Amino acid sequence: MKVLLVAGGWSSEREVSLSGAAQIEKALLALGHKVVPFDLSHDFPGFVAAAQACDFAFLNLHGAPGEDGLPQALLDTAGVPYQGSGPAGSFLALNKAASKQLFRQAGLATPRSAFLPTPPGDGFVPDFGPPWFVKPTSGGSSVSMTLVRDPADLPEALARAFASGDTALVEEGLAGPELTCAVLGDEALPPILIRPKAGEFFDYASKYELDAAEEICPAPVPDTLVAELGRISLAAHKALGLSGYSRADFIHTESGPMLLEVNTLPGMTRTSLLPKSAQAAGLSFPDLIARLMELGLARCGKRP
Repeated sequence: MKVLLVAGGWSSEREVSLSGAAQIEKALLALGHKVVPFDLSHDFPGFVAAAQACDFAFLNLHGAPGEDGLPQALLDTAGVPYQGSGPAGSFLALNKAASKQLFRQAGLATPRSAFLPTPPGDGFVPDFGPPWFVKPTSGGSSVSMTLVRDPADLPEALARAFASGDTALVEEGLAGPELTCAVLGDEALPPILIRPKAGEFFDYASKYELDAAEEICPAPVPDTLVAELGRISLAAHKALGLSGYSRADFIHTESGPMLLEVNTLPGMTRTSLLPKSAQAAGLSFPDLIARLMELGLARCGKRP
């Protein structure tokens, strides 16, 4: 097939997107496809025409545009198949305040939070105590996220979050190991235990710098927890109306796993989590790409 490989864009995660696209291109070529690279920020007005000249669009975008559902909406209108979720599910997952509502409706435990549509006045503190994670409501890769232990540091953290987005979220900081669990099709993949080697949490550097974090897959946790992580990940995937694949992030507290967020276009770089989890399930990187394309075509009622 002729595949439009869509990457780049103009979000703060642009470089991560381009890095992952290089690996995806190699896999697509190994699978026998013809690849047409397309940087969304270079020719956004020509995106629909470029997609219609191809058989399939493979999206490797992070943040907005990409995880906000905009490219997916354009591709749906143009009748071009692509991997992953549609516009609505993508948007709901990207917006942390919206996704938390749906998690709670589905009975899934998630940390307490305060949604801030505008910068609060002086003296603001949430109605739950520190530590807090302060983050833009929409975004990924822990960009502009701050761990706040002292209320005196909250205004600076909020200013940083609002500088990256129109709205912000203050979320309770819970203690416990970090885990992630991906969904592929209608099955959960082996979970991963994450141990950052520096810093207090799995921040941008830990995610994308080589050997900046210990990522153990399959996670060395009891089978009961593996099953619970898979159940919650599938339930969150369904609650958001997602398709194809996703990756859910957790903090495992003394009372059990707490769902943080769900990623609809997980990273695909050499250090990314989804490929590691797929490999533990017996899928090579090209196998993973082929499966994602198969699922994307099936969603559109087409065959590989």
